[in-house]
Amino acid sequence: MRHLLLAATAALLLPGAAFAQSGPVTPIAKLPPANPLPYEDPDATAVLAPINALFAAFEAGDGAAVLRHVYPDGRVTMAEEGKVRHGNWSEFASGLKPGDGFKERITHPAIEIDGNVAMVWAPFTVWVNGKLNNCGYDHFDLIRENGTWKVLNLTFSSRTTGCEAQ
Repeated sequence: MRHLLLAATAALLLPGAAFAQSGPVTPIAKLPPANPLPYEDPDATAVLAPINALFAAFEAGDGAAVLRHVYPDGRVTMAEEGKVRHGNWSEFASGLKPGDGFKERITHPAIEIDGNVAMVWAPFTVWVNGKLNNCGYDHFDLIRENGTWKVLNLTFSSRTTGCEAQ
């Protein structure tokens, strides 16, 4: 019986040796956060509404429409390689012109909501006159006041390489 117990113990332990690590542990890259499934949540849909309205205003070159969906004291910040530019919404809106051919789309938005505060993080792609122009990530801060969501701040990265048509 003792030999049987030793044999069984050896059989359990020895195969583990084949899986033993022979060198230092190499850390694997941290996985990015999972993108949520398409939203069917009414709260998320409400948060996305002013963002979608902004994109429609951008595309129309309608600065007045932009200002209806943002807090005027909010900021727009663009982080490109080597430089960061800041401005307020009025400055941003005044730079829009009808017929510029600007179109921006986001995909896979990650939306976080806590009471009257929300955050949206999403990859974006911009086309100008039908040609892929740049891409990056948008980060929107939103505030709900009197039942209406408005964008407070927009911060985004911008690059011209590694962009995929979305």
